[in-house]
Amino acid sequence: MPVTLRKRNIRKQAIAGSANQDDLPESLMAMAARAGPVRILVINIEDRLPELHADDHYRDAYVVLCRGGVCIGDVMINLTTGLESIHNRLRETITSLQAMVPDLANRPVVVDSDLPYISIVIPTIVTRTDALRRCIECIEELDYPNYEVLLVDNRRLLPESDPLPGLVDGKALRVIRESRPGVSAARNAGVANADSDVIAFVDDDVRVDRQWLRAIGTRLAMNPEMEVVTGLILPAEMESPAQIWYERYYGGFNGPRTFLPLTLEADPRSPRLLRGSRILTRDSRGAAHRSLAVYGIGAYSAGANMTFRKSTIERIGYFDVALGTGTPALGGEDLAAIITVLWTGGKMGYEPSAVTYHQHRREYSELLRMLDGNGLGFTAMLASLVRSDPRHLLGLSSQFSSAVKKIVVERGRKIRGMSADETINQKSGPLYPSFLAKREFRAFLRGPLGYFRSRLWWRKLSSAHSRLDDRT
Repeated sequence: MPVTLRKRNIRKQAIAGSANQDDLPESLMAMAARAGPVRILVINIEDRLPELHADDHYRDAYVVLCRGGVCIGDVMINLTTGLESIHNRLRETITSLQAMVPDLANRPVVVDSDLPYISIVIPTIVTRTDALRRCIECIEELDYPNYEVLLVDNRRLLPESDPLPGLVDGKALRVIRESRPGVSAARNAGVANADSDVIAFVDDDVRVDRQWLRAIGTRLAMNPEMEVVTGLILPAEMESPAQIWYERYYGGFNGPRTFLPLTLEADPRSPRLLRGSRILTRDSRGAAHRSLAVYGIGAYSAGANMTFRKSTIERIGYFDVALGTGTPALGGEDLAAIITVLWTGGKMGYEPSAVTYHQHRREYSELLRMLDGNGLGFTAMLASLVRSDPRHLLGLSSQFSSAVKKIVVERGRKIRGMSADETINQKSGPLYPSFLAKREFRAFLRGPLGYFRSRLWWRKLSSAHSRLDDRT
């Protein structure tokens, strides 16, 4: 069952994660005041509904609803409306979710001996030591019979006072050194050193649910033809305005969260030349769920929770070292790899019972950097795809106008504080600073040039490393 944030931990995290608003511009103070801390709760709908009340710290709660240990949906609750109103809202949400989710009693169970051996790869530059420590501790507590952990140290230079030995001392993991910068280089080093044919990637700022790896292993064991499995990413905390804004804007990483297990592959109805440009999603019964552009696959995948077969990574030529955090391109390596798998005929599973909790950036300045990375990294990723296969130009041209329209409409609705029924919340007003979205869109424009600059940067870097290796 997903990790429940117990009351004592909630309060501890609330104090530790309280917003430092010193870096917020004066113009955002009023909006920041409305972005109060949000309590995060995981509730099993088969249990009695808990008593939820507002307190001095929390006026709202983000509630993840589970059944049979599996997340089936979420809801934001105003804790000031009274217990009866809160319970009515929860019951209405539960009733609607029960009609939508598949019968969990029929979910497959795979015995331990049939589960695949899995290598977990964690790239890190050891800057967020507390988050990295929690990440390692959660992985140690996984309910899974056979796995290894590879921590890839991606720092270019090691400091005199190195915190890493203290973090890994006595831990059941291997440390791999990759001094060439960039998360792609780190991931590739992890793949090259892995002992298994299944590689699960997590970032160093996530906590994994105890059943995370079992959900992935079960999905792969039941579907030998499946090449990629991704999972559900939930917020670890929502304490600061930056974290609240990020969560409200994205509703997850790249779109509203999905709690249905899905299978994704190229839509057979697409023209042969563009066969991989549109993806068909199917539910657990095999029925068509929706069709989407392959470039919008980020709604179902992110580097913080993705698993590949090693043979698949080798087939697509590994991660593009000119993409990702730590390079001038800033991001996009995870989506580029998954899109390439689907574009070339591979099959992907989205498994919401494979849960990780992501530590959203607390500070406003960190949020700005993340938006820059998301925007620039996305279009840098598109440039990488076109370079690897020029047919992507046709795929992009056929999907571009509808994709842009959808992005603009959805982002605009959220920025204006509009609800799903297109009404504006006059009381609260906009929930997200509009210029932050404009900043992300401006970053889109810099992506293609950023990618080619990144390739030149990597080429010079590789040449310098080769000369150093020759001298040593």
